[in-house]
Amino acid sequence: MRTFYRRLLSTVLILCGIAILNFFLFYLSPGDPTNLYFGPKVDRANLEALRHEMGLEKPWTTQLIHWLGRVVRGDLGYSWAKHRPVRDIIVEAVPATLQLTLLALLLNMAVGCTIGVVSGIYGERWPGRCLDTLSLAWYATPGFLIALLGIYVFCLKLRWLPASGMESLLAFDMGFWEKIGDRLTHLILPVTVLGLAGAAATSRYVQEHMRRILKQDYIRMAFAKGLSKKRIILVHAFKNALIPVVTLLGLYFPFLLGSALIVEVIFAWPGMGRVAYEAIFAKDTPVIMIVNLIAGLMVIIGNAVSDMLYRWIDPRIRIE
Repeated sequence: MRTFYRRLLSTVLILCGIAILNFFLFYLSPGDPTNLYFGPKVDRANLEALRHEMGLEKPWTTQLIHWLGRVVRGDLGYSWAKHRPVRDIIVEAVPATLQLTLLALLLNMAVGCTIGVVSGIYGERWPGRCLDTLSLAWYATPGFLIALLGIYVFCLKLRWLPASGMESLLAFDMGFWEKIGDRLTHLILPVTVLGLAGAAATSRYVQEHMRRILKQDYIRMAFAKGLSKKRIILVHAFKNALIPVVTLLGLYFPFLLGSALIVEVIFAWPGMGRVAYEAIFAKDTPVIMIVNLIAGLMVIIGNAVSDMLYRWIDPRIRIE
């Protein structure tokens, strides 16, 4: 229980540090948000009134305290570019991003671990070398290039998949199962691009640790005792090879959010990445600050999930 309270206290302190650093990054950034509304016919008095309404004329300490107080109360502010509450924008975008990133994470783990195990078993033989080369080449290829090639081949040439959006234009006339199928067809390309980009890195981690583990004495002892090769690989070797991969889960959550920014823009997917992209170019500071805060929270959640998976993989591990 004491460990739980210590983890909770450290989480709160980390979030406070992220929030304060986040505020100063945008407070010290050049430019004036009222320039969004500046025009040849705009009166200077109106701009000053707008600055007063935004609270920009107050000292930075007052602005920081007011912003932190609003965030704690659940008031995420007001979008300067879209003229809507930030909470409404985030609530609309988060489900779309979760659909994309969670499916991509499952694909990442499934494909990456499978390729890594097979490559680790074959070692320096030609199947292992081929898989190692292919995963390295895929890892070195930019995600946006893979996305554009996917659109060109599967959308423009073969016409198998839609090129953008979450649903078809006539989705409102579809039945329940038809809507599910339509959503899945829109998910195939972005999930594949986002998931396989991380799978290449995962496969290399699993492959390296599988090769190392298969040379250990306890693996030779298991073969000598007559255990089946399948049991030795899946139960004794693969489970231990997952321990370093679990560490990556704490990094994959923010990585997926950052990669989703590019993927969501290319595929016109209305998620957090696209919201952040539009807010950056519009200099919509309230939205960008909340997106950064959510990204920091995802890192903390990812680390917590990693700790729980550590205990599941190896009960001997104690989280202190």
